[in-house]
Amino acid sequence: MKAFGYTHNSETLTAQSILAIELETPTATGHDLLIEVNAISVNPVDTKIRANVAPEQGYKVLGWDGVGIVKAVGENVSLFNIGDRVFYAGDLSRQGSNAEFQLVDERIVGRAPSSLTDAQAAALPLTSITAYEMLFDRLEVAKNKQKSNKSILVIGAAGGVGSILVQLAKQLTDLTVVGTASREESVTWLKELGADHVLDHSKSLNEQRVELGLKEFDYVIGLTHTDQYQDEIVACIKPQGKFALIDDPDSFDILKFKRKCISVHWEFMFTRSLFTTTDITAQHNLLNEISELIDAGTLKTTLGQNLGTINPENLYKAHQILESHTSRGKLVLEGF
Repeated sequence: MKAFGYTHNSETLTAQSILAIELETPTATGHDLLIEVNAISVNPVDTKIRANVAPEQGYKVLGWDGVGIVKAVGENVSLFNIGDRVFYAGDLSRQGSNAEFQLVDERIVGRAPSSLTDAQAAALPLTSITAYEMLFDRLEVAKNKQKSNKSILVIGAAGGVGSILVQLAKQLTDLTVVGTASREESVTWLKELGADHVLDHSKSLNEQRVELGLKEFDYVIGLTHTDQYQDEIVACIKPQGKFALIDDPDSFDILKFKRKCISVHWEFMFTRSLFTTTDITAQHNLLNEISELIDAGTLKTTLGQNLGTINPENLYKAHQILESHTSRGKLVLEGF
């Protein structure tokens, strides 16, 4: 089968960073599904793995978002049948979705939304899991529309995770949703997704909050450059508020949160699959819920750009865009 990855990790992106690799088609056993991949999306984690992780088997296949058809099942599979159309974000410790076929544990796989194309559906799994777990598992935001006068600030809200997080917060909770963006098209995008206010993250967030007459935020989520925004976060979050982040700040002084008694929550959507946690099937249920919300018209895809066929040239282009930090929504490729 065709696959795309690398034989040597490379911090600097070059034309040789992503190569075509010919591999044997794997066999499904246990809880695994063998999925014929139709579409993928490319995430910042792809660029980080390519830059920092040496391959253990002589090669590493990237990709942690996929949509495809179940072609075979392991002996312990009970949630899916051959022929089912599915979407998933995979497992960081296994070979990825940049291949014609992939093995994925059924317990982290959901039924793909029937109302979306493969490309539209491929934009959703990783970011949806991250956003959902962050809101409802880590921050424990209540899923209801009863007015509580609480608010949330999402820093870097126009990217992949932010684009679905804003929708989830707006559609499933009563929170006043405030996002940050600096480019005009990103501001427009966030308002279309339901953001009540958009702040410019190139300026003081707390000063803008005061100018708009907004109270301190009950929840703040940092999706990018947390080290640069930490003082602003401390200034604009409510005493006894909750802060969550997903990035890897070069420096992070947790003592700055002590005076306001702020709780800090890290979200990493691969934890359940990496450690086969007792609640691993929660991601299967979560993705099915996302699929239902999409088909009901409550949520919409966060597809930003379709870069074309799955090949080294287009994967290189996707990595280039992600490393320039200019993407809006998700970058998707489809077909071989």
